[in-house]
This record gives sequence, structure tokens and C-alpha cells, in this order.
Amino acid sequence: MKVTVIGGGSTYTPELVNGFLARTATFPLTELCLMDINEERLAIVGGFAQRMVAAKNAPFKVTLSTNQREAIRGATYVTTQLRVGMMEARRNDEYLGLRHGLIGQETTGVGGMGKALRTIPVLLSIANDIRETAPGALLVNFTNPAGLVTEALARYAPDVPAVGVCNVPIGAKMRLIKSLEERLGTTIPAESAHLNTLGLNHLTWHRGFTVEGEEMWPQIMEGYLADLRTQEHPEWDVQTIESLRMIPNYYLQYFYYTDKKFASQQNWPPSRAEEVIEIENGLLADYANPALTEPPADLMKRGGAYYSTVATQLLNAHYNDLGETHVVNVPHRGAVGGGTAGWPADWVLELPCRVDRAGMHPLPAEPLPTACFGLLSAVKAYELLTVEAAVHGDRNAAYQALLVHPLGPKADKVQTVLDDMLETHKEHLPQFWQ
Repeated sequence: MKVTVIGGGSTYTPELVNGFLARTATFPLTELCLMDINEERLAIVGGFAQRMVAAKNAPFKVTLSTNQREAIRGATYVTTQLRVGMMEARRNDEYLGLRHGLIGQETTGVGGMGKALRTIPVLLSIANDIRETAPGALLVNFTNPAGLVTEALARYAPDVPAVGVCNVPIGAKMRLIKSLEERLGTTIPAESAHLNTLGLNHLTWHRGFTVEGEEMWPQIMEGYLADLRTQEHPEWDVQTIESLRMIPNYYLQYFYYTDKKFASQQNWPPSRAEEVIEIENGLLADYANPALTEPPADLMKRGGAYYSTVATQLLNAHYNDLGETHVVNVPHRGAVGGGTAGWPADWVLELPCRVDRAGMHPLPAEPLPTACFGLLSAVKAYELLTVEAAVHGDRNAAYQALLVHPLGPKADKVQTVLDDMLETHKEHLPQFWQ
């Protein structure tokens, strides 16, 4: 079995390798192909990955490639963790927002849109290579903005099986397990717990949590609110959580507390991209050490906790037809509210799905309340317009995407921001400049 990683020169890759090393008994991988267009990074990260595998006498080999099409050929699974324009493009996304008085962030607002416009054409080219050289392979996309990219794949490459994945849901699940364990004085196996969450990627609300089928949400909410009341600077104001009776995804702070988040960005530099650049420089220096065969502790500073768990659990559940429940991004196909009006079945949502050899099967879910759906529907409208803009180089669709986004500019500033965005990333946006 061959698994191809597009963006294999990422500093996250050793974490992924560890995930496969831990699952050799159930996941019969024979070739892990790391593909990247940056030869220097690929040589460093790929060399380290090869040493990791050799040190464990693993039954699979690590191959390196700079040719996307050939790397994909014959793969059973293709995972994507790429960044078009690399970390400098992320930095540009962040400062694009800041100089226009807007949130500067990698996956939401104007920064997230810039990233999506660069990324969607590349993911569609990967889907095309899968179609032609690895028919039937499952495309597992970790590339941000993961939900928006998956929306594009669902609409413009519907014949290529694809799923969007994020580590936020498993991070929330593990925190809730820890909280319950402390309160109950018992150990909770992760496989016995399931998170009830719904929304868009980086725009979800957690609203239920079962352990061995028993709903634990009332105890969780009681404890969570008690903790918030004792904190000097709580991450959420108590009244909002009391009203919703849900725990919002961290990224909702950009929407609920926009002024506060923007004020914190006035302290840049360093922006998060600039911090990550420094972290990655240190990691790459570590990876280049020929004696290193285990990921260094500093990898945790990069973020992405549980990345290897998410990736390999999902592939293992799919390959071995396990029927496990995983939170992923797919078209919900009427699972929400049985096709309730206002929730089109072709919308890509982040929600629990049963995963087996046949694919991702969204589990029936109650719709979100109006207080959440209003925001979600506005952001989904932005996503749909951004997909059209990215695929067709449609400047009017891009204009309307900025116009409708809750974190976008005021109407009379939209054209200025759009012109700046397209000029800033001109090298990576040929579809807008033909």
C-alpha cells in the first residue's frame, strides 16, 4: 500500500511518520511517498523521516519526489498538507488584514480568503492527478482552510473521494476527557468518548459529549461555567456560554470578540507566521542532524497536537472498514435535520461521520440554533463565492465574497482590499491575471 503526502517537506511530517510507525500492525503500509516542490526542505525532512523509519525497522520505505503526478501514481491514499507560497504568504495574509484595519489571520477573514484563492486550484490539480493515475484513492485534505478547500473539491471534483480533516475536534475531545477524568476521578478511554459538534471548519459549536453512550454534557457545562467564573481572563464571557449552552470553537473568538483580537494584533511583530518561521528554522536545523531519529520536543511549539492521531486513525478506520465515528468535513447530504430548510444537502460541514471502507457517512444531527446559524450561513455564502472566484478567476465573485464575510471590509473598502489581496499574491493567482 502506498500513501502519498503532498507537502511532505512540512515540519509536521515527522509527527505523521510516527503515526504510521505506531500502526504497522493494522495498517499495512509499504511505501510512504513524500512529495514537495521545495527540494531543500524535502531533503532535510525526508532524510529525517527515513532515519525514523530505519531506526524502528519499519516494514515500509520512505520515498521522496518533487513530481506531483508521479508521486500520486498508484497511491491508495493521498494526504495534503501544503502551503502555496510557504510561510511568507501566510505572513502576507496576516498583514493584509492588519493594514486595512481588519483581522489578520491564516484561515478566516481576508487572510483565509487569500489562502483559499491560492490553494484551491492546486488541490483541484491534485484531484485530477488522482483521477488519472490513482483512481479510487481517497484524498485526505489537512490544508487550510480545510472546509473551504473541501467545498471546492466536492463541487469541482465530485468523482474523487475526498474528506477535509482538522485537529481542532480531537483537541476539544481530549480536553473534555481530561476535565471529566479530573471531576469524576476515573480514567476514560478515548475510543469510548464521542464529541457532538457541528458547523464549518474553524466555525463549530460543541454541544454534546457521550462516554459509553451516556450523555455527559450537563456535567461538562456545569464544570466549564464554574471554571470560567473563577478565571481572571476567561476565554469566553460567562453569559454567552450560559445562553448558548455550547462551547464555541476557539476561532469564533475572531467573530465574537473582534475588537479584542484586533487590538492584540497591534502588538505585531511578531505575528503568528513570524513566530512559526523561527520555530521552523529551529526544527529544520534539528531534523538535519544525522543522529536524530525521534521528533524533537520543540515540534509541539509548531501546533498541530494530535495531528498524527487524526490522520492515521482516519486512514486505519477507512482501510479496515471499522465503522468508527470521526469528526470530518464532507457534504452532509441531508444529515442535518433530515434536510431541514436552510441547510442545503450539498453544503460541506464539519460533523461526526461513520467511517468505513465505503467512505464517510454523516450521522444524523440536529440543526444549530438560529443564534449560530445566522453566522454560519453568512460564512458559508462567503465560502461558496470564494470557490467560484478561485476556480474561475472571477473578480466579481471575489468582491462579493469579501462583501458578505462578517470579518470583511465595509462595502466602500471592498475593492481596495481586493486589489491589495490580488496584487500581494499575484505570483500565486494566475487565474486572476490572464
